[in-house]
Amino acid sequence: MMDIRVTIWNEFRHEREEERYRAVYPAGIHAAIAEGLGEESSYRVRTATLDEPENGLPEDVLMETDVLIWWGHKAHEEVSDDTVNRVHGRVLHGMGLIVLHSGHFSKIFKRLMGTSCNLIWRVADETERLWVVAPAHPIAAGLDRYFEIEREEMYGEFFDVPPPDELVFLSWFPGGEVFRSGCCYTRGSGKIFYFRPGHESYPTFFNADVRKVISNAVHWAAPTCGPARVFGNQPPVTAG
Repeated sequence: MMDIRVTIWNEFRHEREEERYRAVYPAGIHAAIAEGLGEESSYRVRTATLDEPENGLPEDVLMETDVLIWWGHKAHEEVSDDTVNRVHGRVLHGMGLIVLHSGHFSKIFKRLMGTSCNLIWRVADETERLWVVAPAHPIAAGLDRYFEIEREEMYGEFFDVPPPDELVFLSWFPGGEVFRSGCCYTRGSGKIFYFRPGHESYPTFFNADVRKVISNAVHWAAPTCGPARVFGNQPPVTAG
């Protein structure tokens, strides 16, 4: 099996600018996610952050990325359009994209979805119960029928995204809200997974079940070897 090249992208603003977030993720959210993937020997993991040249995602990095994991929140508009164009092109050509939590409002996710990607939310230290609604899906491998995160931010419906190709998880919150929290899409040759948990003030990315989901999603989203993409005017295919 070939190694899967994973790039974990994080704004890395909250953790650098405020102690309350740095106390939860002292090395950054990207480092916690990378640690969670570290036990998988088939992953080659690198990290990138917003304030690096070309937002940490120049063409050469993207060309060496099979799956891009994206976490953003307060600085979506600071991601350059050039970066969005590069990522968008790579997804269409087969790079997997895993969008986490508030990345639902990122430029790249909204562009790929073609909708506002808006929702309702509340930060109130609430338990999140994630029900596995597609138990045969590879992203759900190794999980029980549901798992819980002790404290999280609430996201609720309506979630303004296209109907997912496959829905893997449905979240429930004590306020009565539900949310489509594990959405799978295909755009071009690329596979996209949106996963809801991961607010910056909670240690969600240290949770064993969350780490399993992300690891499973990397395997699912990685490119597969298929026929070459051919477009444009073509002569007839004749019998051999």
